[in-house]
Amino acid sequence: MNMLKYSALVFLGACSYGTLSTVVKLGLADGFTIQQVLGGQYLFGWGFLLILMLLFSRVRIGWRHIKHLMLAGIPMISTSILYGHAVEQLPASLAVLLLFQFTWIGVILEAVMQRKFPSKVKLISLAVLIIGTLLAGGVLENTSGGWTLSGVIFGLLSAVSFALYIYLSGNIATEVPVLSRTFVMVSSAFVLSIIAFTPSILFDGSIANGLWKYGIPLGLLGIIIPVIFFAIAIPKVGPGLGTILGAAELPAAVIVSVIVLHEHVSPLQWFGIVVVLVGIAIPQMASFRSKSHLHPSELG
Repeated sequence: MNMLKYSALVFLGACSYGTLSTVVKLGLADGFTIQQVLGGQYLFGWGFLLILMLLFSRVRIGWRHIKHLMLAGIPMISTSILYGHAVEQLPASLAVLLLFQFTWIGVILEAVMQRKFPSKVKLISLAVLIIGTLLAGGVLENTSGGWTLSGVIFGLLSAVSFALYIYLSGNIATEVPVLSRTFVMVSSAFVLSIIAFTPSILFDGSIANGLWKYGIPLGLLGIIIPVIFFAIAIPKVGPGLGTILGAAELPAAVIVSVIVLHEHVSPLQWFGIVVVLVGIAIPQMASFRSKSHLHPSELG
């Protein structure tokens, strides 16, 4: 049951990430730049975490752990920057489809780093996820709308970066309390975001002029919920299974883009979403059938 709880946390964290493309699209439509929107995300996300740290955590962290956790902040911010540029140039559903490629990239990364071939269950799940992705993304129907080559490249690079972030989340300083781990990683990403975007949003009046309407939900949905949930659960379920569960991001992104942005989704795409959810459920069903509570890495 504990493994189901941890799997649910990764699933919910991925769904939270899935809402980001729609919120970013709304911010861009409101006249803000991608730098302002992402800067607002990290500003508010870091501020929320600072409050949580002051209220609930007094743990000292050694410099060795701090250095490692700061490294994990690099793929976090690079994913946001690359994905933000993809969303800027592509329909929200296509951008998340490209980001979704982190599933197979993450499984390969885990296999290479741990020198262990993925289990049959993971490979079957991955095959189902890829099929579902092609359907849900509208690739077979060419319904995804206009796209640019640079947007596609940004989307694929964001997938590589996100797979690395998930792997590091499950393997770096896992003995450090969750809030402390999360705060150091996000602090590193926040500093890098200031370097990348310049701290202009702090004094250009954009926050008071409405950027806060996007920075607050982006901070909660893109920093607080997924980063904390991933920090709790991925060390328990393993990065390989974590990337599979992370596929929930695609159905969430498509559903939210339909509800909020009114993007068109065909019956075949809805079927693809169902296939993706089946692919996510396969490792969980296999675990229940085994009637054992082995660590997911022991399944393959």
